[in-house]
Amino acid sequence: MTQAFDIQTEWVHLQYEERATFTETYGFAGNQGAVNLEGIRFSPKGHASDTLMVFMHPASTLQLLPVPRAMAATSAHVLCAGSRYQRNDAALIMEKVLLDLGAYIRHAKEVWGYKYVVLVGWSGGGALAVSYQAEAENPSVTRTPAGDPVNVKGASLIPADAIIYQAAHLSRAHLLAEAIDPSVRDEANPDDRDVGLDIYDPRNPNQPPYSQEFMARYRAAQLARMRRITSWAKAKLQELKERGTGEMERPFIVHRTLADPRFLDPSLDPNGRKPRWCYMGNPETVNTGPVGLARFTTLRSWLSQWSIDDSCGNGLENAKRMRAPLLVIENSADDAVPQTHPTMLFEAAASADKTFEVVKGATHYYAGQPELLKEAIALIRDWLVRRKLLETT
Repeated sequence: MTQAFDIQTEWVHLQYEERATFTETYGFAGNQGAVNLEGIRFSPKGHASDTLMVFMHPASTLQLLPVPRAMAATSAHVLCAGSRYQRNDAALIMEKVLLDLGAYIRHAKEVWGYKYVVLVGWSGGGALAVSYQAEAENPSVTRTPAGDPVNVKGASLIPADAIIYQAAHLSRAHLLAEAIDPSVRDEANPDDRDVGLDIYDPRNPNQPPYSQEFMARYRAAQLARMRRITSWAKAKLQELKERGTGEMERPFIVHRTLADPRFLDPSLDPNGRKPRWCYMGNPETVNTGPVGLARFTTLRSWLSQWSIDDSCGNGLENAKRMRAPLLVIENSADDAVPQTHPTMLFEAAASADKTFEVVKGATHYYAGQPELLKEAIALIRDWLVRRKLLETT
């Protein structure tokens, strides 16, 4: 049995220079000519390690989640790294998140002296980890989808030594493309809806279990809505550029963004999730609530993180470009990540050393599931120890 270690907690602050045309983060985090990053490092008291496990999500902080602290309790050194956009993804630029993650990894190797860095991509961090690794191994990005220069290619990103993709979706754009409500006909008036596509309207003749014909129509309508927003965003951005004024960006609201039929029909891509429920609660409520996917965004941010055709954070495509050892973990009762996503990424991954594991019965957060959390931790530890990326205890 693995020994339990006492955990010491350290606040981490990194700063690096950035010259931006305009500021998209509020306060001190990303202005004054510098980017300021904050994270939390967990380490077991009295136990050194050559390996640092880095958990990062584009827009969330992860130190309150069970996996990072549980890993530290088994002797691992763990960093929960926050991007400049932590807790607010309204203006998030994914290319800049890659730079933020690169700053942490460089600090881990060059300042802290870790020999190995393992990127753990949980939930939205999965596509981030894979996308970062693809750019670190094969740098290519010089501009954002909006055409703004961003020197990811020239940043000399340090590749991680392994990637763990845990309870993770293919990308924020993929998740939204399968969740956005296609019944909305007028982006400025969310009450103007197609009843035949509104899965929350009892008048809709299409009810669970949904037919294949309805699902094909529904998915096509979702993709069409995504691309209408993208076309509008690109046109508006071009209009602002042509004006030549100080107005460079435009925030906007995307209404009704959580209407994945999977949440109402458990026969679609079945797993052990609870019907008519999702990781944020009642999906009908979340569909119109303030924490819905992509609810508040900007022209540039939509293209960078939400556009299915433009985002650089596309885990499915970037998995084809990375070669680092890869562990994919599916939680079989995940109520956030579509059941199909982990398998799709695993099959697409070009890594010669890749492993697929399933934690049966586990939900997205392992809430009230301490034994399943232990199982997931044991899978991770064993995989790392066998590759000499983590010490035995």
